[in-house]
Amino acid sequence: MLLIAIATSAQNSIRGKVIDENSQPIIGAVVTLKQLSKRITTNRNGEFSFENLTDYAYSLQVKSAGFETYEEIVKNGSVVTLQLNRQAVSLEEVTVSAMRAGVRTPVAYSSIKKSEIEERNLGQDIPFLINHLPSVISTSDAGAGVGYTGIRVRGSDATRVNITINGIPYNDSESQGSFLVNIPDFASSVQNLQLQRGVGTSTNGAAAFGASLNLLTDVVSPNAYAEISNSYGSFNTRKHTLKASTGLMNNSFEVNGRVSQIASDGYIDRAFSNLNSYFLQGTYYQDKTLIKALTFGGAEKTYQAWNGIDLKTLETNRRYNPAGEYVDANGETKYYDNETDNYNQKHYQLHWNQQWSNNWTSHTALHYTRGKGYYENYITGRYSDYGLAALPMQEDGNETEAGIIRQKWLDNHFYGMVFSVNYTSEPLDVILGGGLNKYNGDHYGKILWTEMPSVFDYNQKYYDNSSMKSDINFYAKATYRFLEKWSLFADMQYRRVHYKVERNWFEVDDIFPFFNPKAGVTYEPNNKNNFYFSYGMGHREPNRYDYENNETKPRPEQLNDFELGWRFRNTDVLFNANVYYMLYIDQLVLTGKLDEVGSPIRTNSGKSYRVGLELDAQIKLNKQWSIRPNVTVSQNKNVDYYITDDAGELKNLGNTNISFSPNVIAGNMLTYSPLKELQLSVLSKYVGKQYLTNEDIEESALKAYFVNDLNANYEIKMDRVLRSINLGLLVNNILNAKYVSNGAWWGEAYYYPQAGINVLGSVTLKF
Repeated sequence: MLLIAIATSAQNSIRGKVIDENSQPIIGAVVTLKQLSKRITTNRNGEFSFENLTDYAYSLQVKSAGFETYEEIVKNGSVVTLQLNRQAVSLEEVTVSAMRAGVRTPVAYSSIKKSEIEERNLGQDIPFLINHLPSVISTSDAGAGVGYTGIRVRGSDATRVNITINGIPYNDSESQGSFLVNIPDFASSVQNLQLQRGVGTSTNGAAAFGASLNLLTDVVSPNAYAEISNSYGSFNTRKHTLKASTGLMNNSFEVNGRVSQIASDGYIDRAFSNLNSYFLQGTYYQDKTLIKALTFGGAEKTYQAWNGIDLKTLETNRRYNPAGEYVDANGETKYYDNETDNYNQKHYQLHWNQQWSNNWTSHTALHYTRGKGYYENYITGRYSDYGLAALPMQEDGNETEAGIIRQKWLDNHFYGMVFSVNYTSEPLDVILGGGLNKYNGDHYGKILWTEMPSVFDYNQKYYDNSSMKSDINFYAKATYRFLEKWSLFADMQYRRVHYKVERNWFEVDDIFPFFNPKAGVTYEPNNKNNFYFSYGMGHREPNRYDYENNETKPRPEQLNDFELGWRFRNTDVLFNANVYYMLYIDQLVLTGKLDEVGSPIRTNSGKSYRVGLELDAQIKLNKQWSIRPNVTVSQNKNVDYYITDDAGELKNLGNTNISFSPNVIAGNMLTYSPLKELQLSVLSKYVGKQYLTNEDIEESALKAYFVNDLNANYEIKMDRVLRSINLGLLVNNILNAKYVSNGAWWGEAYYYPQAGINVLGSVTLKF
């Protein structure tokens, strides 16, 4: 009877072991009985067992990261050994894998695929295309998302968002800004992007103090194609894009390219943009080798719109632009017609990705960026400040001021290499990498014209200086899976920065050695839930303007970032919850003021912190409806914030709100797809009250705003040479909200109003 019972038990179970091609057990493989939707994971010996089964046979599916999915019909009572084959490594992804987070990385992140980018890419810049992501705020100088745009994540401005393109640093080395206006329509050449919030994982370039944005350019297309896309809309905004690919020739070579032209009159008066760009990429692909050479760049000309307007003007003429304003000899108010920003930037990258074995891959890249340009403006000033003979003195003892037309130039080179080596074998994943980068920049100013007679040569320089910055970093990352459901993550980076400036009025020669450790743990009780906790430290050097605009020498910043999160996923719901605590020492906070070239002025804050809760979800309600809500609730404080009062004495204001850091940011995307070819989406964004200063001055507060956009896409399938016709529509601010997303403070508030309701329509032909 005992033997019969044992035999009967065996016939009601399926047991087995999962191994690789070397007969080594695969730990943590997900084994599913598809009829029962019952899933388990293999133990440390690669074993699994399903008990109390009643049917004669079951469809068994096995999945594990890095392996091909295995499926087989297995009889009840079987004991099986299942061998999984290694999945071919996507060599395209090797390029950015060292920079990106995965499902077992204990950091908060969001990813966007190419198809999602294309739906809204009708001419606006990347900050507006990702505005719907958690904790993100986008703003535009010209008011309509074309031209100079900015982004803030968790209250941190663009200088603190580390951007890499194929793993190559993009942020300007000196200002640390990310001027995406210099490569307009780059979104048309992006395969996918990932936004990590907080300190994130180690990256090349400056440290991430709010977020890191990783962009991967177009991957190899096996088939030839061509695309012609044209957009037109409000404020005479238009975008023209031509893309093409040869497809994979002889199973080895592919060339693809793009040219784009974007222009707009802007919502703000005279805030026009004239933007041109190109992208060219050649790829060699053979077995386990991928070599990619690419060049891209752009030329931008924009009318300046970074002065802002005061409250009275906001209420009476919100589109007014004071840039270039002057009074002529007849007492009439006029505007200098070439108050423009002009810049040309060219990028060159050479990537080599290699799969050495089933376990080892590597990525090596060389890069060079050439930038040159200027902004020109009319200004009233003292001639002696420009090396000219002083004008007569006034009765008050001050020098007479008069009009000058000047140009301020940048002429820079940025070059270097980045590299990484990746070893993957369950349960260990290790990445070793780093970067060696150098920047050389010249800064000089020219005089073109003077209102009052003065002796000077046309294009005479009134200042001329240079700067140098070297940035070396090495990092090691490892993820180790143990006890079936647990993963440990460790990340250590050493970064050394040498910044040297030879200027007319001051010099800088600083070396910053930084050590940035990070660690975390992930727990996966089943295939639906993922819990994580991490700690990361980041250091960041002051930027060029911090040295220029502060009377005392600025100090480097330090961030201690704690993240605690939960991820849930099933067929219809994807939910993320994340709690963060970011503790800063000597954070360089925005004061609300701008210098003469429109760059934000920052000052060290001592101790400060950001603590918040981020929630976001993707919910499929049924076959036609889905929603993607997100909300961030936070507190952002300077601890014992000191100011110097009018009497020159230090005054402690206590704990104050950090500037440009709203306590609530929320968004949603409601999508309706009545047909497979038609998609309608309403994108909503709420941004709470935020201060322009760190002193809690109520007059400096920007009001909360709520904006809704409508996005529609319709695809007409074709059978011949023309594969499809795509029609797109974007109605921004459909409720015509009168809102302000950015500002400055000079004893009173100055505002950057954004456009009311405006429309963009597009037609894309795909061949």
